[in-house]
Amino acid sequence: MLRMIPNTVAALVLAGGGARRLGGVDKPLLRVAGVPILARVLATLRTDGHAIAISANGDAARFAEFGLPVLADGAFRGEGPLAGVLAGLDWAATRGADALLTVPGDTPFVPVGLAAALAPSPACAASNGRPHHLVALWPVACRDALRQLLSAPGRRDIASFAGGIGVRRVDFAVAKCDPFLNVNTPEDLALARAIAEGEKG
Repeated sequence: MLRMIPNTVAALVLAGGGARRLGGVDKPLLRVAGVPILARVLATLRTDGHAIAISANGDAARFAEFGLPVLADGAFRGEGPLAGVLAGLDWAATRGADALLTVPGDTPFVPVGLAAALAPSPACAASNGRPHHLVALWPVACRDALRQLLSAPGRRDIASFAGGIGVRRVDFAVAKCDPFLNVNTPEDLALARAIAEGEKG
């Protein structure tokens, strides 16, 4: 079946999060195979030709070496990852994009061609029977609904919002590793490093 790919897809790397189980470090700046995880993610997204921004609060200078726009959550800071998604959707709209691909900055093995595999939006990736709501292709047109959600009292549950706008799950095969393995713990980091070293071998 022919997939209808949006005319323009922008990409956002979600580089926020407290990383309490890793001592509060910026997880995307942790090194796997000698380079920051963020550099691995960006290399994959650049292969697909996307315009890219980074979602992060705090001092944007810590990401200066990557030479990309760093988007803060603005008025919705503290409201969780959906605030980062909204900032990305607003930025994508200024670029005339139809859809926004979001990828967490602690996922070192995301595959090339992710937006095309997820199209059409809205859709999220799934692996091992588990959805990954932040590995997703969002229609830029959903930003008003998301802004309304964040402006009102209530839950900030990403799965609930995704369900409300009809996000589909797209299953990805797990071969040598889960393509959406994310680094949350020292054990995850050790596993990611071992997998990356195996790739080099």
